[in-house]
Amino acid sequence: MDETYQNYVNRVASLTLPGTYQNQLKNIQKSPKFQQKQPVSFPGYTVLTPPYQDDPTNESFYHQLTLVQQQLMEKIEPNLLIPLPPESFHLTLADLIWEDNYHKAIEEDQDFDNKLKKAIHDSFNTYQKLNLEESKSQWQILGLLVFPRALVVGLVPCNELSYDKVFQLRRTIYQNQELISLGIEQQYYLTAHITLGYFDEITDSLDKSSLESVILSFNDQWIEKEPQILTVEQGELRKFENMMQFISDESNPKLMI
Repeated sequence: MDETYQNYVNRVASLTLPGTYQNQLKNIQKSPKFQQKQPVSFPGYTVLTPPYQDDPTNESFYHQLTLVQQQLMEKIEPNLLIPLPPESFHLTLADLIWEDNYHKAIEEDQDFDNKLKKAIHDSFNTYQKLNLEESKSQWQILGLLVFPRALVVGLVPCNELSYDKVFQLRRTIYQNQELISLGIEQQYYLTAHITLGYFDEITDSLDKSSLESVILSFNDQWIEKEPQILTVEQGELRKFENMMQFISDESNPKLMI
C-alpha cells in the first residue's frame, strides 16, 4: 500500500506548500485524545523508534526539536496547542491497533497481547532475513505539517535506501498473516513525522493566516540551516496508554533496522 520513494518525497513536499496549509488550517479540530489539556485513556500498540528519553543516538536531533517546540509555543496563539513532553518524541514506524478496536480485541481474547508480540517478533525475523544493504536509515526534517488534530514535523528520507528499509519493515508487518488474523491491517500511508502537539480548542477568532506565517517561518529556517537528521536504527513494539506514555517492556520485540 505504501508508495515508491519518489512518490513519497513528492507527496510530503506538497504538504509544505502555502496553498496546502491554507486548505488544511480550514479543517483543524480539537483532538479527542485530550480533555482539559490532560491525556485521556487511549490504549493500544504501535511499532516505533525509541522515544527521546531512550534514544541516545538521536539526542542532538531531539534537543533541537525541543527548542523548536518551545519557540513554536511562544509564537502561536495561547491555548491552541497542547505540547507533548519532549521525552515522548518518536517516529511511528507502523500503526497497529488502538482504542475501541483494542478494547474489543482483549475482551474477545485474553491472550491477545501475547499473540501480538509473537506476530511482531516473527515480522522482525522476516525483515532480518531480507539482507538489505548495511547502511543507516536517515531521515531529515522537511518542515511542519498540519494534520487535522495535530501539528507535526514531517520527515523525508535522505536517500532511497533509507526509505526502502522502513518500507520493507512495514511490508513484513502488514503482510504478516498472524497479524491479519488478529484484525490488524494497514490503514494509513506512511507519512513519517514526529508530533509536537495536539490542537486544543479552536476558537472562531483564531487567526489562521498568522498561524500559516509562523509555520512558513519555521520551514524557512530549516531550509537555511544544516539538515536536521534522525537516524532510524531501532524499531520496537510498545504499548501506549495515552499519547504521552509509550511503555518499555523487556518482553516487547526489538529490531535493529
